[in-house]
Amino acid sequence: MALRCATIAVTPHNVSEQMSKTSDKNCRARLVTLRNELVELSEATNEDRAPVELDQQSVGRLSRMDALQEQAMQLETERRRQQTIARVDAALIRLDDGEYGFCISCGDEISDGRLDQDPTVPTCIKCAS
Repeated sequence: MALRCATIAVTPHNVSEQMSKTSDKNCRARLVTLRNELVELSEATNEDRAPVELDQQSVGRLSRMDALQEQAMQLETERRRQQTIARVDAALIRLDDGEYGFCISCGDEISDGRLDQDPTVPTCIKCAS
C-alpha cells in the first residue's frame, strides 16, 4: 500500500519507515496550511456577509442593490470555502487512516498530478468522470 501526497509516493516495501513518516508530515502540513488559510479568509470576510442595511435615507437604491449583490457573492464564496474545508478535513482523516492517495470508489492509486492539482481530491480520474 502506498501513501501519496503531491509528487511523493512511499511504498513500505522498498522505503524505510522514516521516509514514510516524512511524506506523511509533508501531506499533513500542506493540508493543514490550506485549511488554516481558508479559515482565516472566512474570518476576514465575515463582515461582508452581514445583513445589508435597508435604510433608504442613508443609502441610495442602487447602492443598496450593489450591497445586496456583494453580500450574495460573499455568501456563495463562503459556502464554497466551507465545502473545501470539509474536503480538507476528510483528506486529513484519510491520511490518519492510511488511505490518503487512494480512490475512495475503486481503491486505485490517485495520480501524483491529480494530487498536486488538488490535495483534497478523493477519487481517481476514472471514477471522477
